[in-house]
Amino acid sequence: MLDSNDNKAIQTTRAWAGLLVVLFGDIGIALAAILVALHLKTGSEAVAILTSAFTAITAMTSAYFGIRAAANTAQSAVSAGVQSGGGQGAQGGQGDGQ
Repeated sequence: MLDSNDNKAIQTTRAWAGLLVVLFGDIGIALAAILVALHLKTGSEAVAILTSAFTAITAMTSAYFGIRAAANTAQSAVSAGVQSGGGQGAQGGQGDGQ
């Protein structure tokens, strides 16, 4: 079974890996959009391409941080529940029916 140090190391590695994937994806989208925009003839086409690229970057980055925040909140709630004894067990707080 994993101890808390191993679990923390795994979570840290996942967070950094996810951040790097998002970062490299953002850079790739930006570079592709800039290269395409430079080869277009009219400025309005370049603006459309760049606007779409920055929308994609914003969506991907916001999704990553939103999912990360929800995961951190859930992890904190689970940890708090485990440390405090967590809930009322299998009985679920129900009386014996009397």
